[in-house]
Amino acid sequence: MAQPPYDPYGGYGSDPYGQHYQQPPVQHHYYGGGPPIVPRNNGMAVASMVLGIIGVLTCGGVVFSAAAVIFGHVAHGQIKRTGEGGGGMATAGLILGYIFALLGLIYWIVIVGIYGAAIWSINHDTSTTY
Repeated sequence: MAQPPYDPYGGYGSDPYGQHYQQPPVQHHYYGGGPPIVPRNNGMAVASMVLGIIGVLTCGGVVFSAAAVIFGHVAHGQIKRTGEGGGGMATAGLILGYIFALLGLIYWIVIVGIYGAAIWSINHDTSTTY
């Protein structure tokens, strides 16, 4: 009669209360042998987003915001043509640029209006005597 194989852990067969470990499945890269290649970001898109953020930090810096809008539109055109990444950054730069350019223009219109009204009232004051 044949004896069962020797178990170094003191029992025969499997432990019904023991944990059963399962290895994760092996993942093979059949196409190219490496991780997927991510397209690089468009430089104009990065510039658009950075200028949009600078426009926010300068509380409506019209020059930075206008530049963010220009760079954002150029970046969208380049991304469509070349397939580069960074479309979200270009869109963020456009949104920030448009919003803060509009707020900056409204600010300057109000400031010029207030100073213009003050100067006009000084020049047209009828209560002064000469």
